[in-house]
Amino acid sequence: MIKVLVADDETLARQTIVLLLNQLNESLDIIQAEDGNKALAAFEKYQPDIAFLDIQMPGQTGIQLAEKIIHHSEVVFVTAYDQYAINAFELNAIDYLLKPFDDERFTATWQKVKRRLHEKNEHAHQPAELVELMKHLLSEQESQFKSRLVVKDPGRIRLIDVSEIEYIVGAGNYAEVHLSDGRKVLHRETLTTLERQLDPHEFIRIHRSSIVRRTFVSELRPNEKGDYSVILKNGDSLTLSRRNRHKLDELLN
Repeated sequence: MIKVLVADDETLARQTIVLLLNQLNESLDIIQAEDGNKALAAFEKYQPDIAFLDIQMPGQTGIQLAEKIIHHSEVVFVTAYDQYAINAFELNAIDYLLKPFDDERFTATWQKVKRRLHEKNEHAHQPAELVELMKHLLSEQESQFKSRLVVKDPGRIRLIDVSEIEYIVGAGNYAEVHLSDGRKVLHRETLTTLERQLDPHEFIRIHRSSIVRRTFVSELRPNEKGDYSVILKNGDSLTLSRRNRHKLDELLN
């Protein structure tokens, strides 16, 4: 019988993994924990073969837990933070489940981890190194401002360097990201969310529906209504609204 620990502070997330595990044609003993401290206690008591660990939990984080148990259990990180999860995937660095995940993705992860249970070969040294890599990626994710945006399209995921962004125009829950090579990328995120993720020394919100890179502004033209036309280096024009007139000095300096 394979012993499996499922640790996540979100009840629905735990129940989803347990449901998927129960659908497998496997003999499993499933242990659940709702925070990091209980997960550690469960590990010490049951010594599970496989552990599904949410990265961010009260008490011990998934990273902290993995450092303690990775030499004894196969670890799958469960995360809602796609940036470092995708980086890990690109590097083929570690098993992870990116919330929300489907049955096919879960099954693929399960098969990979199950194979590892039976492998005692030259890859045995990898777990500790992989945890160190995940710690590094987590630290990068938790930095104050993003260096890349993760844009999800049907059938693919794109990574957009923030250094390529010239300006962003919002439309409801979406943002149209204009890049230095002339491309336009539709990103499912609000301008308010993006504004918090971008360095204010580089980007400035000039209107409820637009953010612009400071160095991409070429000219300001006052209008009769008290707002300004912001002319960009590519000839495009945005509006600096009256409520944002106090940001003129920021644009000019």
